[in-house]
Amino acid sequence: MTRLLPITLLLALALHAADITGPYNVTITTPDGKITGKAFLKQNGRTVTGWVGPSESDPMPITGTMKGNKLAIKTSPQPGRDAAFNQCDLTVNGRKLTGTIDTNKGTIEFLKRATP
Repeated sequence: MTRLLPITLLLALALHAADITGPYNVTITTPDGKITGKAFLKQNGRTVTGWVGPSESDPMPITGTMKGNKLAIKTSPQPGRDAAFNQCDLTVNGRKLTGTIDTNKGTIEFLKRATP
């Protein structure tokens, strides 16, 4: 019985993990300065889809995978457009997702916005 308690606790925490679905303000910091934008993420199990861009009217599709509290996302630039990053690795901590872009080119922060 003592061995089952830690396993049961871990399973309960996994089942109640926060869903990251929602709108976000995004800040990218590089040696060249800061870039701000918007994003929307939709989580379905471990799969994350959505968009990121300078505004809601100028989105770029993204896809990602959740593993525990880690999220890895990739952008899908459209023809004739450049992305601020190709991929990023984020750590989820409540309403905030923080990490690095393209391994070591800068940092990124997603801050979940309140929904009406």
